[in-house]
Amino acid sequence: MAMQAEEIKAMIVEAIPDAQVEITDLAGDGNHYQARVLSPAFAGLSRVRQHQMVYAALKGKMGGELHALALETAAP
Repeated sequence: MAMQAEEIKAMIVEAIPDAQVEITDLAGDGNHYQARVLSPAFAGLSRVRQHQMVYAALKGKMGGELHALALETAAP
């Protein structure tokens, strides 16, 4: 079963409370999303570490319930 955009957003905000999160369904199929995540918690971190934080927030659902997620992360 695919994840809903709001569920993805909620998981990210739960793990990174100060994050501003925008989720886009890229293919309209509920399986291919883009997430834009802006958070002060990313300040000073490499892009790889920022993405790791987002993937950790998804609690292992990436590659299973969540098929594809293109990430764009930044600190304000």
